[in-house]
Parts: sequence; C-alpha cells; structure tokens
Amino acid sequence: MILRSSPASPFGRKCKLTAYILGLKDKIEITRADTTDPEDSIRKENPLGKIPTLVLDDGSHLYDSLVICEYLDSLAEGTLFPQGDARWPALTLHALGNGMLDASLLQVYEMRFRPEETRNQDWLTSQNEKVQRGLSWLEANIPQTGARPNIGDITIACALGYLDFRFEGAWRDGHPNLVAWLKRFADATPGFEETRPHD
Repeated sequence: MILRSSPASPFGRKCKLTAYILGLKDKIEITRADTTDPEDSIRKENPLGKIPTLVLDDGSHLYDSLVICEYLDSLAEGTLFPQGDARWPALTLHALGNGMLDASLLQVYEMRFRPEETRNQDWLTSQNEKVQRGLSWLEANIPQTGARPNIGDITIACALGYLDFRFEGAWRDGHPNLVAWLKRFADATPGFEETRPHD
C-alpha cells in the first residue's frame, strides 16, 4: 500500500501512527504529495486533491484519514475503533481532535497564504477560540486511555503534537493535566516520535 501524505500533515501522522500501533508500518510505503502542484497524481488519486490518501494494492484509493485508519484497523483485526457503547465516546473524541486540527490548519493557511493587510483577524480569533475551548474541555476531561489507545486518543495526541509544531507549544501553559497525558501517551505509544511532523 502507498500512503500519499506530507511530513507536516497531522492527518497523515494520524494514519502513520495508526500503522505503527497496529504493526503495519512495514506494509505501507509513504510518498510525499504536493497538493499545490496540478501535475501531482494526488488529484487523480483523490478528486479533492487532499492528503492523506491510501493507494491499495489493487489500485483503488481510500480517503480521508478516518477511513484510512479504520481500514488499517480492520486489516489488523485491531481495537482502535471500539464496538458497542465504547464506540461513541471514541468517535466523539476523534471529532474533537479533528475539529481542533481543522481550526489550527485554517489559522496556519490564513497566515501563510494571505498578505498581512488582507488577513481577517476576527476569523483567526474565531478559529483559535475553537482550539482553546477544546483544550479547556480536555484539561477537565482527560482521555481514559487504556493499554492500547483508540482512534480518539490518537487524534488528540496528533492535534496536540501539531500545536507543538506550528504554535510553539503555547497550549501547554495552563493545561498541566493534558501535558502529563501527552507525555504518558508518547512514552507508551510506538511510532509517536518517529511520526513527529516536520517541514
């Protein structure tokens, strides 16, 4: 299988980390995709031109990161997607982490692609407030991560890692419980350091 991604993508990291946890990393080749290049094949592999996209052995494609992670979990007969009553809290935690990532990325894009004089500060503030509300909720409701993390735990860890990467770890001030949780997660989870985002 081929995972089209980029070293900086937190959504790609979610898939890479899932592969590590499930023991599938050696079955996936990771190739860089440039979503800004109209000649990159990512636009044929995913009509949205977005990463990550997983190219299967039969040439078919899966996207987005949640679908890829659940597919990998099915290959390994894993438990990253709990069944029964435990499924819904895990998916809700995933949704929170994904939403924090979306809001973080939108801030990065606004700063990167718009000249300073055309940036919308109210919109930037709105996106930042989403992240801050997520952090506050997590600080008061630390994930109850078991011996093997679920998809919600993985996504929250990737969101916090992205805040470390792009926002200089400013989230750590005032969130000691969450800082301690991330350290426990990083220490216990194979591939966390290896998948750390970079440019």
